Amino acid sequence: MSCLNRPVSAFGERSAGSAPLGVAPVAAGSAPLSRRSFARLSAAAVAACLLGGAGSLLSGCAPSGDVLRVGTKIDVPGFGFQNPETGSVEGLEVDVARELAARLKGSPDALQVTGVNVTTRGAMLDNGTLDATLATFTITDRRKLSYDFSRPYYIDHIGVLVRKDSGITDLTGLDGKTVGVALSATTKDKLGAAARELGITLKFAEYATYPEIKIALVVGRVDAFSVDSSILVGYQDSSTFLLPTRFAPQEYGVATRKGSALSGPVDQAIAAMEADGTLRALKERWGLSLVTEADVESEQADGAAGLGAGDVADDPAAGGGEG
Repeated sequence: MSCLNRPVSAFGERSAGSAPLGVAPVAAGSAPLSRRSFARLSAAAVAACLLGGAGSLLSGCAPSGDVLRVGTKIDVPGFGFQNPETGSVEGLEVDVARELAARLKGSPDALQVTGVNVTTRGAMLDNGTLDATLATFTITDRRKLSYDFSRPYYIDHIGVLVRKDSGITDLTGLDGKTVGVALSATTKDKLGAAARELGITLKFAEYATYPEIKIALVVGRVDAFSVDSSILVGYQDSSTFLLPTRFAPQEYGVATRKGSALSGPVDQAIAAMEADGTLRALKERWGLSLVTEADVESEQADGAAGLGAGDVADDPAAGGGEG
């Protein structure tokens, strides 16, 4: 059995009698979680965080042969999420990683997946533990100074999640409020800039993981949870809703070490996946935004927000409204 298919228990604990822990992506042909399941399972992720599990890294199994070592999130439904019902890590970014392994290493199983968060995804590239990260890593000019990025494989926008009983209905309602954001994320600067344009002031509280921010929102330590909208969809439940706001397109790229021999081939593989329809099919599989880089450039040229038709926020059932 390959390291990808070895079963693991929920939240990275080693099952009795199992081999050393391996992070298992979704098996080929299995169905993705529904959006309703996302909300239910994200509650389990919150519980794991309370126990200290969700923020910790999962150790990959010992590499066998030539494998691609990739870091993904384990707490972001739809992108990289360790399903507590199966123990598998599944989502768009895991599927893209498998496709990269197939194209660069000759087999989708030539892959070692390790759980990362916002504070470790870059550090593990720096120390050579990983070859690449697919971890909702937004491409910015500043980050390009430290890492190589592929062209975008996914484009999102910043969103804001609030409690339904908060009375907050738009960004102006956040005036003087505290917003929970992830450490090292671009959200704080982007949301701060939007607040200044509106003439309001915000306070920020930074957390290492998304489940921690959701906990802070639920117990009232923060008034809002802000990160990319597709991520927030996985944390929305019956007591919360996404504000009807769309701004600051966020482009996710595959990050590799600066000057890595993999940087060029990874970018070419992402380009090929875009051209042959693989990326679109994987996004559709996980019910995610179909916006492309061309959509963003076209809308920005016309003076619009640059979010494109097919953005996840266009679908009320996907979290664009209070549903």
